[in-house]
Amino acid sequence: MDAAPTIAMVAGEPSGDLLASLLLKSLRTRWPGLRARGIGGPQMAAQHFDAWWPTEKLAVRGYLEVLPRLPELLRIRRQLADRLAQEKPDLFIGVDAPDFNFDLEARLKSAGLKTLHFVSPSFWAWRPEKLLKLKAGADYVLCLFPFEPELLAAQGIAATYVGHPLASVIPMVPDRAAARRDLGLDQSSPVIALLPGSRSAEIKHLLPRFLAAAGLIRQARPTAQFAVPAVPHLLAGIQAAAEASGLGSALKVVPGQSHAVLAACDATLIASGTATLEAALFKRPMVIAYAMPGLSYWLMRRKRQLPWIGLPNVLCAPREWLHRPPDMAAHAFADRPDAPYVVPELVQDAATPRALADAVLDWLGAPEKISDIEQRFTALHHELQRDTARLATNAIETLLAR
Repeated sequence: MDAAPTIAMVAGEPSGDLLASLLLKSLRTRWPGLRARGIGGPQMAAQHFDAWWPTEKLAVRGYLEVLPRLPELLRIRRQLADRLAQEKPDLFIGVDAPDFNFDLEARLKSAGLKTLHFVSPSFWAWRPEKLLKLKAGADYVLCLFPFEPELLAAQGIAATYVGHPLASVIPMVPDRAAARRDLGLDQSSPVIALLPGSRSAEIKHLLPRFLAAAGLIRQARPTAQFAVPAVPHLLAGIQAAAEASGLGSALKVVPGQSHAVLAACDATLIASGTATLEAALFKRPMVIAYAMPGLSYWLMRRKRQLPWIGLPNVLCAPREWLHRPPDMAAHAFADRPDAPYVVPELVQDAATPRALADAVLDWLGAPEKISDIEQRFTALHHELQRDTARLATNAIETLLAR
């Protein structure tokens, strides 16, 4: 396809905005006149993406939490589908956000549009029924992790492993001193990064625990410093909580710059999600936490396929834990007590300030464990580092030529 295509995209959260922006940058190298529109965030806008709705409109997680927003989300999806069915772009790319994108992709595919899903759903971790919708809606899938295409092929879904673009963005050896200098952090004192998530519900459930844990850490390590990166629409609330925490100048709230904060830190207390992979690529020891309303957790837990919620533990797991057919009733597998963990996870009621603080202090007091995890995460970085942009662009070009 020689003429510059028109592409529609939907990214539903900050991590998807980042992935989509990196893909757009590569696509514009191949087709300088590319036109792209749909739902996106500021990083996509920097690549000349025309956002009809902003990414934060879709940023909601959980079963019960989505209910108040459901009418608005359905309206946006219906309006977007109507507009795209009329305009008929050359390709629709759904970037993650499966609960929003899968039904949209199915409708657009039935209307004759080509569809591609960027980021395989984590069916190997939970909700294996996602495979049925993925197969119905996507002509092709771009996978971030090496074990996924084989699992998808077994389900009759065409896919390519393209590596994870973050593995090419994040340096193999981060410059901790430079990051601390840029953020105004002391070079000789320990720095703990607090990353409670990028959604308001995550901030509500995790930030108070993280700040209380920071207070306990500071009692044990009086020179400890803390840094919290905040996405713009949550900045004011995070700043207010920080001011009320009693940590004073020991706590710095940083607008954005999560990569700088991770580069600067000695360890991180972090919400489960893409940020945990970023922390692993920065070779930082971490304590993964998550909490949500009890009923939502109970419903989600019943769909689990694996013992872990954090990507570093999943990606560092023995492959036999992953190379198996998805099982609609595999909850017992998720509860196996022999599951190996490379970093601790504290979920729901286990994520108390005391437990979070103790887990971080355990890292700070174990330099040999830190050295081991740095080596393991360096190996993971090499495994995920591919020419993602070129591989993804080649796959898209092949799909467009069909």
